[in-house]
Amino acid sequence: MNAFNRLVMLIIALLLIAVPVTMLLIAFGVIPADLVNQYTGYRNGLEALGNLQEASDFDQQTRTIILVVSVLVALLALILLLRELSFGRRIARDTVVEENPGQETVIKSSAVKSLVEGAAREAGAVSPNVSLGSEGRAYDVHCKIQVPRSGNFVETASRARENIQNALERYSVSYKEIEVTVQGTEN
Repeated sequence: MNAFNRLVMLIIALLLIAVPVTMLLIAFGVIPADLVNQYTGYRNGLEALGNLQEASDFDQQTRTIILVVSVLVALLALILLLRELSFGRRIARDTVVEENPGQETVIKSSAVKSLVEGAAREAGAVSPNVSLGSEGRAYDVHCKIQVPRSGNFVETASRARENIQNALERYSVSYKEIEVTVQGTEN
């Protein structure tokens, strides 16, 4: 997703958080309607919201419905916001392997993931689970594996790391870090 789409999604998510919270604060009389009018200047919207200010006019069931709907909209917006903000590792992108004019070669992150999974399986790992991050043009490779019951954890993890490293170097894929974690034995 490009930067413009991400910016639009962030704005929508923030609006979906701000509008229900503001409506709740006005409905329960925490923010005076005159204060909202002072900053927005939208009389029609204020009149509609001003009618909500009389919280004593609502019965308990109506207040509960308003609260539940506002909380659900705010939670949806929070999920959208957290999905757009990537904390921790950067999401893996496609990377350029060769840059010679007319011979540019780009490798997809899904291909790198398949390559790493295959290298781990070749080392004797079971059910490799690979996640890729990227920093510049180099990948951060994190591979979680399971080891056969009869296998040696340390030996299998070391072989898997070496195989992954050799496979990435063979295809000229740059990497910053390769981390192999053993999660236990196969079921």
